[in-house]
Amino acid sequence: MANTYTQIYVHIVFAVKGRQNLISKNWKNEIYKYITGIITNKEQKLIAINGMPDHIHILIGLKPDKSISDLVRDIKANSSKFINDQKWINGKFEWQTGFGAFTYGHSQLNNVIKYIENQEEHHKKRTFKEEYIDFLKLFNVDFKNEYVFDDV
Repeated sequence: MANTYTQIYVHIVFAVKGRQNLISKNWKNEIYKYITGIITNKEQKLIAINGMPDHIHILIGLKPDKSISDLVRDIKANSSKFINDQKWINGKFEWQTGFGAFTYGHSQLNNVIKYIENQEEHHKKRTFKEEYIDFLKLFNVDFKNEYVFDDV
């Protein structure tokens, strides 16, 4: 796309199905590397990735010719298959249906990166559900509480 110049930053958040604590510290870096490869192969730019045992945060630079829904679908499908192929958990690993995607300006990136890098600290004070609902409210996203999460 000649003469097209964009700068689109998207913070993506999604959870393990049922918000189960399945992402082990023993292999979380391997899954982050794998997800990094998926994003790179889709010609998008990974800026930050981190999470907790029950969810993940990804900050990307998104090109305008890529659908965020398609990208998240590919990340979730391929990373689920990878986790299952590695047999890191008993049973079948799945991500929960849906995701959150929140946009930021360039001047906000350092704060978002720090936020993603410091997930462990944030979650000493509040749950993922509280964090996610705060994001939805902060970005004025209409939602129904009963549809936000599929609990175990």
